[in-house]
Amino acid sequence: MTDRPDIPDLDELRIRPSARAVIVDPEARVLLVRFEFPRGTLWATPGGGQEPGEDDVATVRRELDEEVGLRDLEVGAHLWTRTIVVPFLDGSWDGQCERVYLVHSPSFVPQPSMSWEQLMAEHVHELRWWTVDELLAAALDGVRFAPRELPALVAAVVADGPPGTPLVIGA
Repeated sequence: MTDRPDIPDLDELRIRPSARAVIVDPEARVLLVRFEFPRGTLWATPGGGQEPGEDDVATVRRELDEEVGLRDLEVGAHLWTRTIVVPFLDGSWDGQCERVYLVHSPSFVPQPSMSWEQLMAEHVHELRWWTVDELLAAALDGVRFAPRELPALVAAVVADGPPGTPLVIGA
């Protein structure tokens, strides 16, 4: 139980389990998804909620097929975990616990298996490859990322590889 009455106890909330991926190509670019929400634009790694019976690897594989068209991939190291408390627009969840994994991939043109109409219904509006320098510059220009420190986290993974143990990060 929390010490502050305005912050609910995580055990009392409906937290959706999810898995995401930092996709890195041979040019050290990272593929991100642009979400459009009523509160504005947000760039994040591809991925999403687990279906019943799925583990993290199955979720990453399904989500990357649906969102970016990446198939036959090897899911690498668990990079970080973050739990956010934010009510979903449809009221189905009170937040999400994301486990983020590294995926090395050849360069490719994203071709989602879902239609753009389906993706837009999930607030996905663009897929884009970013260099680390572009990410860091965009963060300085006020572009919003999820998590906020995504550019620095990606820069560290590209420069140094995955952390020895998964990080636990904030919003």
